[in-house]
Amino acid sequence: MEPLNRREFMAMTAAPPLLQATQPGSGSMFVCMHEASSARFDFKTAMEGYAKAGIRAVEPDLTKVREFAQKESPAAARRLLDDLGLRAVSSSNQLQLPEPGNARAQALEDLKWKVELAKTIAADRLVTPSAGTGMYTEDDYKKGVDNMREAAEIAKPFGVTPMLEFARTSRFAACLPTALKLVREVNHPNYKVMMDTWHFWGGVSKFEDLELLRDGELWHLHFEDVPAEPIRELQQQPHRKFPGEGIVPLKRIVQVLKQKKYARAASLEMFDPMIQSMDPYEVAKKARATIEPLIA
Repeated sequence: MEPLNRREFMAMTAAPPLLQATQPGSGSMFVCMHEASSARFDFKTAMEGYAKAGIRAVEPDLTKVREFAQKESPAAARRLLDDLGLRAVSSSNQLQLPEPGNARAQALEDLKWKVELAKTIAADRLVTPSAGTGMYTEDDYKKGVDNMREAAEIAKPFGVTPMLEFARTSRFAACLPTALKLVREVNHPNYKVMMDTWHFWGGVSKFEDLELLRDGELWHLHFEDVPAEPIRELQQQPHRKFPGEGIVPLKRIVQVLKQKKYARAASLEMFDPMIQSMDPYEVAKKARATIEPLIA
């Protein structure tokens, strides 16, 4: 895709929207693009494609932002987003922060540059998935609370809030009730809980678990569908579907989240190599077409 200037982008995105597109800060849920959905493209190309499709909220991959910044500058990454009319409502990601383990020391070092870069692009959130594979004890969970509080203290001076993402394959935090219990025990203004509908519906969480959320407690949402086939025990990340193409009662989930005062992003995070290789403009266009009817 050829680079476009701001005026050309504004002209392209002035066309009638698919629905009345909701924008960040409007007090309602809105469509967001997670850059993992365009993993085969660089930061600039992905962001230009999303903006061309009328997207206004993005969740950049900080590794790709750093690659761009090393060629240009961190300030140039922020200018690119501003010029395209994009707001970084979250950023991705940092593994191995909650769980005790040998890899955590390096994770903390990586966290330091990531929160600094997130601040530069005006992203005030950072996804921290649980990917633990160990056999954990009660003491490990107590240590995990301390670990998350330490990460929150690192992020706090940069105005960034790490968010615990429970994952269906994690042996440490695989469901919403566990994630809520841990984050509540952390009890720090710079550590919150988030949810991915793929992990929520495809894992051991129950629909009724949504009622455990306090008003305004959910800080971010990844929004995808789970297919009927293959059976869930065989499903991997690339099996994720666009919202509405699978078996998740997304409309019901959205209704409950709205009752719980969630008015933030519905961020599409896809791992199918075919989708990741598609023109980011086409992926973002389909994201709007599939997500907007569900969150309207």
